[in-house]
Amino acid sequence: MPKTPEFPELLQLIDDRAAAFRAAVAVAPSLDLPVPTCPEWTLSDLVQHIGEGRRRWAATVAAGPDATSRTPAGGDAVAPQEREAVLAWLAASTELLLAALREAGPDQGCFTGWGVTQTPHTAGGVARHQVQEIAVHTYDAQLTVGESAALPVEVALDGVEESLFIASFTRSAWPHRPTAFDFHATEGRSWRLTVDGAGARTTRLPASGEAPEAAGLAITGTASDLVLWRYDRIPVDALRLDGDRELLDLLYAWEPEDWA
Repeated sequence: MPKTPEFPELLQLIDDRAAAFRAAVAVAPSLDLPVPTCPEWTLSDLVQHIGEGRRRWAATVAAGPDATSRTPAGGDAVAPQEREAVLAWLAASTELLLAALREAGPDQGCFTGWGVTQTPHTAGGVARHQVQEIAVHTYDAQLTVGESAALPVEVALDGVEESLFIASFTRSAWPHRPTAFDFHATEGRSWRLTVDGAGARTTRLPASGEAPEAAGLAITGTASDLVLWRYDRIPVDALRLDGDRELLDLLYAWEPEDWA
């Protein structure tokens, strides 16, 4: 059974995706380019979001387990205008986050803002989520400059599970007949989202052996495409759907009060 990446691996993946984001910014002919996947945002807006956001997360992690909200970013939280200065500011923003996470360690309690989910409220949980946030926004930046690339397989495989653990967990009762949604990455991993009277929760499916009872709907694609669909970057038509397509419409329409 695959394991969640260890804390040092998560930090390395944050650093790697942040470097890829800077590389896209470095080759952009202008920071005024519109970002196709972020309506009404320019690349400059995306840069500000990434830099300021990492500084805010660094301050939140450093604030420790007693913090009850996101902590404002300290220091220079506004991106400079000159290109080389922008790249240096982005690199410094990433390092502030990584330093705060290293200092805290994976088990330190941390405000996360995502309510009750299958992901713990710890610095390790924040690190895992930061990999995905930076990875998806790196995809946005690469697409903007015409260098679109799939998410790295290691990032995407964990991203499918991470997004399900946070954004598809609830203790509110599913208002329809109980069912399940299976997510199959073509790289060989699968997950099941079960929805019933107890709410919604995700489990890993075995890679081999006896198959569980068929799901109401199975969704198959590369891990990268599954993540990008989950984050509304590509349409569901980019994936293969087997089963009752109307179940997905019911899932989209469901709005439990504690939905993250």
